[in-house]
Amino acid sequence: MAFYSVGQNNLRVPMSLHAENRQRLCKLLQNQAGGLEKVKNEYIVLEGGPATSFHSSDAEPLFVQESFFHWAFGVYEPDYFGVIKIEDGTAYLFGPKLPESYLIWLGHIASLEEIKQKYAVDAAFYVEDLLNFLKEKQGKLHVLNGFNTDSGIEHKPASFSGIEQFEVDKTKLYQAMVNCRQIKSQAELEVLRYANRIASEAHKSVMKSCKPGMHEYQLESIFSHYIYFNGGCRRTSYTSICASGENSSILHYGHAGAPNDKQIKDGDMMLMDMGAAYHRYPSDITCSFPANGKFTPEQKFVYEVVLTAQKKVLSILKPGVCWFDMHLLTNQIICEEFLKADLLKGTVEELMENNISSFFFPHGLGHFLGLDVHDVGGYESGEQRSQKLGYKSLRTNKVLKEGMLITVEPGVYFIRSLLEKAINDETTSRFFNKEKITKFLDSNFGGVRIEDNVYITADGIENLTNCPRTVEEIEQFMTSN
Repeated sequence: MAFYSVGQNNLRVPMSLHAENRQRLCKLLQNQAGGLEKVKNEYIVLEGGPATSFHSSDAEPLFVQESFFHWAFGVYEPDYFGVIKIEDGTAYLFGPKLPESYLIWLGHIASLEEIKQKYAVDAAFYVEDLLNFLKEKQGKLHVLNGFNTDSGIEHKPASFSGIEQFEVDKTKLYQAMVNCRQIKSQAELEVLRYANRIASEAHKSVMKSCKPGMHEYQLESIFSHYIYFNGGCRRTSYTSICASGENSSILHYGHAGAPNDKQIKDGDMMLMDMGAAYHRYPSDITCSFPANGKFTPEQKFVYEVVLTAQKKVLSILKPGVCWFDMHLLTNQIICEEFLKADLLKGTVEELMENNISSFFFPHGLGHFLGLDVHDVGGYESGEQRSQKLGYKSLRTNKVLKEGMLITVEPGVYFIRSLLEKAINDETTSRFFNKEKITKFLDSNFGGVRIEDNVYITADGIENLTNCPRTVEEIEQFMTSN
């Protein structure tokens, strides 16, 4: 049986995972068309990702396959095409005909038979054969064209010389594949469990290793080493966010202009948002903890507000629950807890009506997770998002279904640029205890986020993430030998 694995102790992912994905897609298209007769001699044509280089140089980044193509075929190399017969799911791969010089620089060139066996498809050909292959079939082609509602970027359809000779449908395939990708198969779930298990253990290794005086990038290094050395995860799921102190209020810290380079101070709050990717399936986990292993009263208060919100949401999630309502609930809990602590003034209703909690929680509660970390299908095509602070960053508003995988990641942050404006604005200043808010800002508190990856079951959830979460668990874990 064909499978993907990088070592004896790592998960073996059967290529049948992708065959099942193709069958699910074909079944959906058959049903949408009204039966097998309606899709007779119709073919899906997908184009994989191209080989790229760094700017104008000949140095190449590690290739990462285009997500839809990987979902359908699991191919690791660039410059491939794939064809699927909608009537029965028969699958064909078309790879580049590599020059002999490839042998010297990059090693063995797989034969067509080896490609067929490796990826468990029905036949393999060279890309140069694609046009004649499709001419012989004389069928209608379906290509992938649509807008990613998360990124706003258009997915361009497959293109090859001679495609204009065919009847081509660009209207159906994108939404059908998005719908399929949203519901994870059991085979996909196994890979996602594995990515979470490895990343959870890596986060624990980071927590154990963290000491004041280290630099943030050293914790990033520990995480990256752990997931590759112990789990065979060559890539992290995204650029790691390893934030300490005031940096933990920067939502996507760790980018090229802020490369996890601050020295960690005693008393800093840490926010570690890092994930592991295996066979392109990612985890996305955030842990927050004190650098010295002991929460201050202020850190404990903020952390437990976030944990209270997350626990409440997790207790409610199941099929039929509206994600937008969970975002509202999180904001309500922040308002309630901040009123109790005299950080805010007024009533919960007034605070919610004026969107005050979004000055502390300016992002969405979570996002779908799949081959893309911020996975496809958060909104229907053409649907408009709210433009309110916090709500405009909500990556989906859908009603949850069994088989979906979503992150649950409430947070509370003391972001100077947001809060100084809010506490001095005549329309919002009356809701804030300026003295207490300023104290948090001046202490460079930063922020807290807690993020778990959750699979929606028939009657609830399976939480794939396993990290210390309560204050007591974290303190005990960080201080024990």
